[in-house]
Amino acid sequence: MLSRLQAGQRARWIWRRASARYPRLAAMRRRLGAAAVKSAAVVGPGRRRSAGGVDLEGGGVNAANILWIFCVARSGSTWLAEMMGEMDGHKVWKEPRVGHLFGEFYANTPKEKTRSANFIMGEPTRDGWISAIRNFVLTGARHTFPFLGPENYLVVKEPGGGVGAPFLMEALPESRMILLVRDPRDVVASSLDATKKDSWQNWGSGGRSLSDERPEAVARRSAKKYLRNMENARRAYDAHKGPKAVVLYEDLRADTLGTMQRLYSTLGIEVDPDELARAVEKHAWESIPEDMKGQGKFYRKASPGGWREDLTAKQAKIVEEITAPVMGEFYPLEAG
Repeated sequence: MLSRLQAGQRARWIWRRASARYPRLAAMRRRLGAAAVKSAAVVGPGRRRSAGGVDLEGGGVNAANILWIFCVARSGSTWLAEMMGEMDGHKVWKEPRVGHLFGEFYANTPKEKTRSANFIMGEPTRDGWISAIRNFVLTGARHTFPFLGPENYLVVKEPGGGVGAPFLMEALPESRMILLVRDPRDVVASSLDATKKDSWQNWGSGGRSLSDERPEAVARRSAKKYLRNMENARRAYDAHKGPKAVVLYEDLRADTLGTMQRLYSTLGIEVDPDELARAVEKHAWESIPEDMKGQGKFYRKASPGGWREDLTAKQAKIVEEITAPVMGEFYPLEAG
């Protein structure tokens, strides 16, 4: 007879196989989830409620219990967030893209314009729009997670959101920050695989793939994107005075339970050790069915250093040269 954990695992992978084969199922699930959030109304006696029915006073998501995961895509953020989401009182906000929203908008604005008070994020009015970002995030979180109490934790998974991390951490200085770092060469190798014609990101699209036709150009673009996101996220990390931790993907793979224990200890959050061990076991690479892993699939390799088999010497050199500042800090023995 299957244990509850085994039954849950089986159901989880049945769903993921179906979602991978039939993308419309995943879209339907997202629509159902959106409908559930929209219809939720959590209002205590005597409290004012917003137009959407969510209590925005004295309850809901607590800014001090928001845990940001800043990284780039293909860095293991799904894995990390899923393990954290198993902890009692934790919920995961999957890629709200709020860092991208404010960061990309600001980055794409001419520098001279950012000095003007007429620009909505102009330096003369910084206090105002930083406060507005705070309200925007908290209101969005409380509408999205109306059942989450102030004692609970909200894990915000923001791959690619590092570009806006300085604004978010300035707006929510009491929140906690995780800087998740992975070797940029492995990141680019994974991105190249994900965007090939018959890979999981392009499955069923029938379109052309730049990764197949001009892989060096894609490697260069991905490396530049990596550098901008990680430099901004690092700047936010250095400036942040609240609880924070750096997690290397390679450490997470080598000693998952130990790394998770150190992460929670550094962030000042007590978790049940047995519950954490179960979460690590449930989401271990070895627990993923073999037919769900491999080239062209979301769960590809999970092998630090696998870039040596995936990138050409030219592609590796492109990545190393562009991401040298990150390589030099986190992978000094690998830096050229």
